[in-house]
Amino acid sequence: MNYLVDSDWIIDALHSIPSALAAIEKNASDGLAVSIITFGEVFDGAYFFPDPEHHLAAFRRFLSGFIVLGLNDPIMELFARNRHQLRRQGNIIPDMDLLIGATAVHHSLTLMTRNIRHFSRIPDLSLYQQR
Repeated sequence: MNYLVDSDWIIDALHSIPSALAAIEKNASDGLAVSIITFGEVFDGAYFFPDPEHHLAAFRRFLSGFIVLGLNDPIMELFARNRHQLRRQGNIIPDMDLLIGATAVHHSLTLMTRNIRHFSRIPDLSLYQQR
């Protein structure tokens, strides 16, 4: 497993955006995972639709091909350390992003995200560069 896929890539793939579908397909052989936090963010989007259950089912089908990584003590400690450091610098980012970033760092995964502005602030996090 080499990549942790962020919510923005998942959402773009669910909307059939060609660049997202191609990148996910291209990197699938290297192993793709998602954070349980990403599940929550993607599932949250279902409630913007009149029939959320229909969208939740579609999301579950799409995400069934990914390894799901949960949270554990080392990830939470890394989250807290990074949050403290960023807060001291006056450079805080949303907790969900910090949890996803900590998960990627803990598992030595490259994060596939388009949110470079936030995630580039997390120490030791490797970011996917789309080619």
